[in-house]
Amino acid sequence: MGSAKKDISAARQARIEAMRRAERSRERRNRILTITASTLVVAALVVGTVLLVRSQSDDTPSADAKTSGSFVTGSDGVRTWKGTLGRTHVTKTVSYPMEPPVGGDHNQVWMNCDGDVYTEALNNMNAVHSLEHGAVWVTYNSKAPKADVDALAAKVKKTPYTLMSPDDKQADPIVLTAWGHQRTVTGASDPNVDTFFQKYVQGEQTPEPGAACTGGLSK
Repeated sequence: MGSAKKDISAARQARIEAMRRAERSRERRNRILTITASTLVVAALVVGTVLLVRSQSDDTPSADAKTSGSFVTGSDGVRTWKGTLGRTHVTKTVSYPMEPPVGGDHNQVWMNCDGDVYTEALNNMNAVHSLEHGAVWVTYNSKAPKADVDALAAKVKKTPYTLMSPDDKQADPIVLTAWGHQRTVTGASDPNVDTFFQKYVQGEQTPEPGAACTGGLSK
């Protein structure tokens, strides 16, 4: 009888010990899972931080928009950029060496330029893409007489591959810009307006002749 009790007690102890070993094993697995999960979370945070930093760096200004050179003014008063004008589509904010810009790296989306007149300043990176399509861009600052602004707006509205917008950063009251070319005019009645339009609207300077001036941004 005593022997039977001893056997039962030994079996019970064995079961208890087995349960304890199983519990210790579960605890070890739980610790491993917790450590692994924590490691994955930390790794994800690190990756996310790297991506965020890279994303923010993409928004930093480009030093020169891949442009080099300078303007040379011809006998007709047109300033022509002699040098390099980048044509890469970028997501960065681009800083141009002239205002308004006559070319350089730019956003992949253009401003609509089918005789579009804008009443607010444009993003240069989108407008430069319009120049690449052969558009002439008319800009004016607060010194431009309202009568001239209105007359130029009427002309732009009748002329495909043109656009117009205010630009208070430019030095002269009224400026006409095409890809690689630019000139100042005295007003809407200045004969150089028609001369510039005739030469540069879809002119020989156009990097992408025939490309659309619709289907882009309309502000």
